[in-house]
Amino acid sequence: MGKMHDTIEEFKKFIFRGNVVDMAVGVVVGGAFSTIVNSMVNDIIMPVVGAIGGGTTFTNYKVVLHPAVLDEAGNVVTAEAAILYGSFIQNIINFLIIAACVFAAIKLMNKVTDQFKEKEEEEPAPEEPAGPTSEELLAEIRDLLKEKNA
Repeated sequence: MGKMHDTIEEFKKFIFRGNVVDMAVGVVVGGAFSTIVNSMVNDIIMPVVGAIGGGTTFTNYKVVLHPAVLDEAGNVVTAEAAILYGSFIQNIINFLIIAACVFAAIKLMNKVTDQFKEKEEEEPAPEEPAGPTSEELLAEIRDLLKEKNA
């Protein structure tokens, strides 16, 4: 039981360290960011690309290896087997846009951080009052000893 308790305590320390909590926040924010970027790609950019490309979208591009088999009623008996290279192109475009957005966000963050650093460097630290030198302290001690002995 003691070994299990130690493992649980070690796990608690791991979970509540700052890095793990920061990572969890990053994953949640990243998921929300991904949704926004996917919407931008699918709802704004790809319709424009589709209009330029004649009304088709990349997701329609595929190589059919085996066509679908239908029965007399038109129901699919066997689904088609196809290489969906259009979806792959779409995912590459999504990745490039996400990478560009992350790059822009980091560049902006670095710029703001650099401005704060410059302001800190411009403002001189308040000077501490100079204390007495060793010689002054020794002279003061000497004088006190003379007074005491006199």
